[in-house]
Amino acid sequence: MTTRAASEKFDPPIESRDDLLAPFAAGEKPKSAWRIGTEHEKFVYRREDHRAPSYDEPGGIRDLLMALTEYGWTPVEEGGNVIALTGPDGAVSLEPAGQFELSGAALEHLHQTCAEAGRHLNQVKAVGERLGLGFLGLGMWPDKARAELPIMPKGRYAIMLQHMPRVGTMGLDMMLRTCTIQVNLDYESEADMAHKFRVGLALQPLATALFANSPFMEGKPNGFLSYRSHIWSDTDPGRTGMLPFVFDEGFGYERYLDYALDVPMYFVFRDGKYLDAAGLSFRDFLEGRLSILPGEKPRRSDWIDHLSTAFPEVRLKSFLEMRGADGGPWSRICALPAFWVGLLYDQGALDAAWDEVKYWTIEERQRLRDEVPKLGLATSIPGGGTLLGLGKRVLDIAEGGLNARAMFNAAGDNESGFLDPLREIVARGKTPAEMLLDRYQGEWAGDLTRIYGQESF
Repeated sequence: MTTRAASEKFDPPIESRDDLLAPFAAGEKPKSAWRIGTEHEKFVYRREDHRAPSYDEPGGIRDLLMALTEYGWTPVEEGGNVIALTGPDGAVSLEPAGQFELSGAALEHLHQTCAEAGRHLNQVKAVGERLGLGFLGLGMWPDKARAELPIMPKGRYAIMLQHMPRVGTMGLDMMLRTCTIQVNLDYESEADMAHKFRVGLALQPLATALFANSPFMEGKPNGFLSYRSHIWSDTDPGRTGMLPFVFDEGFGYERYLDYALDVPMYFVFRDGKYLDAAGLSFRDFLEGRLSILPGEKPRRSDWIDHLSTAFPEVRLKSFLEMRGADGGPWSRICALPAFWVGLLYDQGALDAAWDEVKYWTIEERQRLRDEVPKLGLATSIPGGGTLLGLGKRVLDIAEGGLNARAMFNAAGDNESGFLDPLREIVARGKTPAEMLLDRYQGEWAGDLTRIYGQESF
């Protein structure tokens, strides 16, 4: 989640609708300048007892952050606490209960992306060895109740934690008990953005199934394959979901702008502090009628902040974010960007992917989204068949898109090999969650502590 360190040096007020549209238009890039930004989160635990460490205990999250400065990372402070790091590989930040995130740099190809993930994981593992910390790659804490988890000292999280129970039953679970992998991708024009948004949104349930990796909660199976995805179904309906309007004729920046204006606010950042604006209207802010800042109108940074508080399955800022995947192991951190780059960064692949989904109705797309957390690859698709069969076809399309990019490493390999973990999943016809359940019921004999030994980085 976005980390703010200070007010922008150049931060003019918003004076027109064009100022609100500007971030979207500013994202337009020629194909030669398209880049890949990968974000991945993992759970941090004490090796001795699997406890989630607090921020300020000896060997806790603060010490983990500070130890990473040995690798050239620069601390970012809020309220006197180091809450993030910046460096050549992007930014390291904290989710609300100490989930550790790398928001990677904008990179040219997947070989760089996977190398970046490898550097980061090697660094945190080396530091973890000294501090007695381990790192778990799952979509949800398998054995922790909310009350067992620490809270990180970030102002926006305090506001969100207070507000979440007002708007849904599972928002606190989203904040405290989940991890994800995301990829951020570019577009060339408004029309290209719309085309990619539609394909990304329609196929997000397939990504959820392929990466489903959260079948446990508080020490036992929870009845879902991606409970992380299920959590989003009742987190906050005002800022989540499948956005049916994206499939309307003429969809573009203007329509997404209107959607974002209707997303309730969380906060305003002023003088290094977060002011509680939860549930207030950005439209009122534009008119100088925000109750917590009467007479004041928003700055451009306020709008950028606000765009980061919408949580649909695909999100538009100055790039598109694919948001449907559970956290997972090293190989799937590389596989998610491979999946979406293969589909969205080659025109032939993009058109072929759209052909697979373009006749689905809004109701059919929503049904897929509703059923996939529990059914995974067995979810039926419109027109017959299941997500498993669709997955095989879509992976072929993605492979073709990656082959067409012809991005090679020093050994002469192109990017398509990063899809191999997903090909293994469709070949066996089981999601990662189902494989975990098989182990739990088989070799683990119901002992879920075994997951730490097998699913840690």
